[in-house]
Amino acid sequence: MIAKPTPNPDRGDVTGDLWPIIDDIASRADEFLLGVRDRRQARAGIEELLTMDYPGVIGSDRTVVITGVMSVLKDEDYFGTEYVGDAFRDDDEAEG
Repeated sequence: MIAKPTPNPDRGDVTGDLWPIIDDIASRADEFLLGVRDRRQARAGIEELLTMDYPGVIGSDRTVVITGVMSVLKDEDYFGTEYVGDAFRDDDEAEG
């Protein structure tokens, strides 16, 4: 028996049934990721929302949805400079 490859949203091989879920979760990111500072926290928030709103998505489909949402957010520059810190603040201000 040959193992079926895991779909990879970065390659575009996500089943059509999962795209609406990925799109829904990504479109609501501003609501449920409010205050999130890094990708690890964002992934945890996505996992939690997926569990609450789509409990039937399990196994490799769950992984595909989480990766897909993270990919959409990355493409939209969701994790831009606001997650790196204040680029306009002097280091001296931080010490003082």
